Amino acid sequence: MNYFLFATHVASILTLAAYLVRDILWLRVLTIVACVAGIIFNYYVPATPLWPVIYWNLVFIAVNVVQIVIIIRERSGVHFTEEERELYETLFKNFAPFEFMKLLRLGRWLEAKEGQALTIESEPLHNVMLVYKGLLSVEIGGQQIGQMKDGSLIGEVSYITEGKATATVRALQKTRYLSWSKRDMRRLLSRNPNMRSAMETVFSRELSKKLARPVQPEIP
Repeated sequence: MNYFLFATHVASILTLAAYLVRDILWLRVLTIVACVAGIIFNYYVPATPLWPVIYWNLVFIAVNVVQIVIIIRERSGVHFTEEERELYETLFKNFAPFEFMKLLRLGRWLEAKEGQALTIESEPLHNVMLVYKGLLSVEIGGQQIGQMKDGSLIGEVSYITEGKATATVRALQKTRYLSWSKRDMRRLLSRNPNMRSAMETVFSRELSKKLARPVQPEIP
């Protein structure tokens, strides 16, 4: 009897572990193992098997197995273009590949002409942008105080503070960049805690880089 009582503790511990893990795949795997332990307990420990509980655990297992298959197929089907792989390996390595693909699908590849302003100082900013290839000036009060190059983020401060643009960012040459709607990004990250944490790391790294050069801030 003690052996089977142990099974219920194992099931509870596994369920707790499932709540603690951040990767949805591991959450579902641990949930299945917890359900199996629950089935063993509810079959052997009571005087007669608790079939309703056992049946529901079998349903939970079936649902999670289907979802695991979907997740594995989704993750194994990630294929980056040359541009996307370069961004992933240089700036977004803390994302899982399939998470970064979700982020890419949310954004738009755009090009700014020479002289085009991507942000205007003290005006609302609705997008977060990433410079892929180009050169931009950072202006405050009509004076250029810095430049932004490949790999620089634009609008992350506005995203974090929910405020307006703190500088005007203008293309000095034709610039290719990736743009995300802040509203859409918030929705995506709110549904995916792993991605939210990874994006916060990207923002923190960018802010640290900019703060390390206080004489020429590049924060739009």
